[in-house]
Amino acid sequence: MPEASVHPAIQSELISPIPHHHQSNNNNNTTTMDSLNFPTEDRTFLEPHLPPKDGNPSSSSLPFTTLTFATSLDSQLALAPGTRTVLSGPQSKAMTHYLRSRHDAILIGVGTAVADNPGLNCRLAGVGGYGSEGLAGQPRPIIIDPSARWEFTAQSKIFELARNGRGRAPFIVTAAEAVPSAAQKEVLESHGGKFIALPMGVGSDGAHRIDWSALLKCLVREGLKSVMIEGGGSIINSFLEPGCQSLVDSVIVTIAPTWLGQGGVVVSPKRRVEGGVIVPASRLTGVKWYPFGEDVVLCGRIKGSE
Repeated sequence: MPEASVHPAIQSELISPIPHHHQSNNNNNTTTMDSLNFPTEDRTFLEPHLPPKDGNPSSSSLPFTTLTFATSLDSQLALAPGTRTVLSGPQSKAMTHYLRSRHDAILIGVGTAVADNPGLNCRLAGVGGYGSEGLAGQPRPIIIDPSARWEFTAQSKIFELARNGRGRAPFIVTAAEAVPSAAQKEVLESHGGKFIALPMGVGSDGAHRIDWSALLKCLVREGLKSVMIEGGGSIINSFLEPGCQSLVDSVIVTIAPTWLGQGGVVVSPKRRVEGGVIVPASRLTGVKWYPFGEDVVLCGRIKGSE
């Protein structure tokens, strides 16, 4: 059995989050009604699984990469593809926003962007836009959209937050041959975001194949030394493939006490076969469990990748 950690009494004390090096002209320094608090002892528990406070060494070509998501008891992220499904309770939701405050970037796939119209910001009390000036603690959203199919507008939530100084505009990663519309390029760039075109192969199923190592190195060149990967299912499963596991520094999973039932979006990497024998796809090591309200959070590292 993995080692269990006993949850101490939750305190309401507010501790200022670790600021990022990013700057902004936003002057909003008033804590807002929709900000979230995250207690001191919970931060201490998570610390060994987070990026170093002083960032990865400048010589590192790869960012500190955290794979994190919320799942049901039957290992599902959503009831169906394209269906927004809330799994996290209030305590683990606050944890997610603390994790965002500790990473330079947060990465999702286009399917999640289309389904959720996400803000991809941090609402932790004390970060930029939620009690502090500038954009300290606000991660840069990275959206993987090979075909440039996300039909965002200036009214999309992510851009509304950027205009109000409560988040950053995204970097949208497309295949080199994709041609975003001039209107979308104008919206994106006017809010401080941009398109990043990368060479991508195409598989027999017609889907683009992303070189995750090349992408992560590209993000480091953009000044992003830590990345939080939140989904969706295909991206999470991709990082759990044998060839990509070494790119992941930390795994933090929220497990909700619910079954979603068959037909949902499942986290389940491909099986491996060694010597004609089926073996587990992967296993975590250095595992810690921590209760957050009715949810349980699992922290660990992928065995063999540390």
